[in-house]
Amino acid sequence: MQKGIFISVEGPDGAGKTSVITQLLPRLADYGKVVTTREPGGVPIAEKIREVILNPEHTGMDDKTELLLYIAARRQHLKERIEPALEAGNILLVDRFIDSSVAYQGFGRGLNPADIDWLNHFATDGLVPDLTLYFDIDVEEGLARIAQTRGHEVNRLDMESLGLHQRVREGYLSILNKQPDRLVKIDASQPLEQVVADAWSVIETRFFKD
Repeated sequence: MQKGIFISVEGPDGAGKTSVITQLLPRLADYGKVVTTREPGGVPIAEKIREVILNPEHTGMDDKTELLLYIAARRQHLKERIEPALEAGNILLVDRFIDSSVAYQGFGRGLNPADIDWLNHFATDGLVPDLTLYFDIDVEEGLARIAQTRGHEVNRLDMESLGLHQRVREGYLSILNKQPDRLVKIDASQPLEQVVADAWSVIETRFFKD
């Protein structure tokens, strides 16, 4: 069975992940079939869970409830989207994966990282991306980008305190420090063209250069 390439993309809110992914697609397509997806979501059941998580009316959601909803969405996404794409030998590009739970619910919410690691392993059967691109940006700059691009559309996480978003960034930097072989830091404060160029350089060097 041929195994595909699994690349996840992570970063604080406003890091510009979606824009970079869009511009990476035609370059990746030169090397095989590309499948893109996101978390939470990517498949119908997980998209329904996403709606519950991000609904701005759900301000009373308990932190552990939030975590478990993300984990449930991840499991369904894995079975319906991620595993089939990899088994077919595709290049899989996922907007957020296991590291988001560690950064947001672990560092951001203060939940036990060991519990999150266990739940992630349980949900994914231990699957880990071949490469994770971490797009780093100052929290205030990232939130300003969101306010500018989304206009009046606000989800529940956008309503969180600046402190939470700062802890999330600290969480990502901690993961980067612990797993430098898998995670590669990209400066997302640069112009989009340079961010894309840096991201592509990492991908090309890792997978497509002899």
